Amino acid sequence: MRAVVFDRYGPPDVLRFADLPDPEPGPGEVLVKVRAAGVQPFDVAVRTGRMPWVRADFPQRIGQEYVGVVIAGDLAPGTPVLGSTMLNAVAEYVTVPAGNVVVKPDHLDFPTAAGLVAASQTASGALIELAVTEGDVLLLHAAAGSVGTIATQLAVRAGATVIGTASPGNHEYLRELGAVPVPYGMGLIDAVRATGLTPTVALDAAGGEAIGQSVGLGIAPDRVGTIVDDKAAAEHGARVVRAGRSPQRLAEVVALPGLRMPIRAFGWERVAEAHAVVESRHGRGKVVVTVDQG
Repeated sequence: MRAVVFDRYGPPDVLRFADLPDPEPGPGEVLVKVRAAGVQPFDVAVRTGRMPWVRADFPQRIGQEYVGVVIAGDLAPGTPVLGSTMLNAVAEYVTVPAGNVVVKPDHLDFPTAAGLVAASQTASGALIELAVTEGDVLLLHAAAGSVGTIATQLAVRAGATVIGTASPGNHEYLRELGAVPVPYGMGLIDAVRATGLTPTVALDAAGGEAIGQSVGLGIAPDRVGTIVDDKAAAEHGARVVRAGRSPQRLAEVVALPGLRMPIRAFGWERVAEAHAVVESRHGRGKVVVTVDQG
């Protein structure tokens, strides 16, 4: 099979194709023919060597989230499934435990399903850990990104009010999701106060000044959570809210009708370009690569 690998840490152009042995499912596993795979900041960090607790085994494969069709193993062949894996999703095939897959709902196309895997689990888990509920005012940093997009919609559906930080070009998008948009940056505290809303809880998917600004707005540190900035969390007494993977939470989120996730899809021959876009930390929604099975 073909798979995307890299032989050294470096920029996106270290990624290349390799021909590898076809995988075979073991007991309790399924073999999935991959249709699309998400690209995460985690993938970028691994590729650049900025994830020291993840040791690369060169040639190292890449990719954490997949969607495809079962072709062998402990589920019926032809079943469309999605789920999480570990550094092997950008390939023609992947083997995964049958208990960890989620059946793809009919209303989702393959690229969108791939784009929901990590964002759904991360956003839903963070909101649960922060106990976001009806009546809360959630300050959501980087609200137009993939995690922010899902967290905004889940919080609004739970009855919370969302103040979302984003660049001005994404403000109308946040309004469409049900959030009150504000620009990020040095003037954030004043911009939030100008809304007339008083935040009660914050979720940081941006890093940098976000946690300090959240605490500066009077949010109790134990209701300030981050998925990206452990150092700032420790400095301010805030929380790291990286919930573990959960097929159950993933299934619940992807089943929701009307959930939005803008997708920027790249053919996997453009995987380096897809990584560069994620590395730039700009844009809305999710970057995915579609796998050529021809």
